[in-house]
Amino acid sequence: MGMKKENLVRTLEQQLKMVAAQRLAARREPSLLAARSALKRYQSQRLGQTHADLLANPNTAGAARFFLEELYGDNDLSQRDVDLERIIPTLQKMLSYQTLHTITEAIVLDALSERLDTAMARVLGEQFSEAMYVQAYRSATTRAERTRQLDLVQELGDSLCQLVNIPLLALTLSIMKGPARLAGLGRLHEFLHEGFTTFKRMSKPQQFVATIVGRERQVMERIFAGRQEPFDVI
Repeated sequence: MGMKKENLVRTLEQQLKMVAAQRLAARREPSLLAARSALKRYQSQRLGQTHADLLANPNTAGAARFFLEELYGDNDLSQRDVDLERIIPTLQKMLSYQTLHTITEAIVLDALSERLDTAMARVLGEQFSEAMYVQAYRSATTRAERTRQLDLVQELGDSLCQLVNIPLLALTLSIMKGPARLAGLGRLHEFLHEGFTTFKRMSKPQQFVATIVGRERQVMERIFAGRQEPFDVI
């Protein structure tokens, strides 16, 4: 298990550097930064519309917000990633393999999403229509990349479903809240705590993950197939 944790740590460090490089490059190009921000806002609004029923359902609302804001949204996650990189050795000692694996999966997904967003933003600029977005999705990214992105969403969702079954994890996260804030790691703790608690509250978390991923796979297939109304999947 120790070796497995070391492999996770190497992956985590590598992916965090990739994400940081993407964000730094964008900050150095004001036009790219503006285009990426516009793209992220557009995608966040689209996801909110596609999954409006999950956001409105009391059973799934919390998990839907977590998924759409933390994993797909337009929030600035830079502080979370800085926190992570700073305390990787501590995480390796303190966290279970499954918890560390979940964090790593989230960052791997983030790194890929940032790269795909940058590729599309360079094509789209700051102002674009739905038709332009769909065209850029097909021309600036590939089916293989988008399939990989959704596979990672599925894997991360499955990991969160497994986390809720780990004994005493809820207590551990509660105990860590104060020390995490004192250490300047409040943003990272919020990410972990929200992901765990929102999934813990759901009656059928696996069904929730399958619903989101299933719809997004339909969207991807409709876009690459050139279908009309590609986001109309409900």
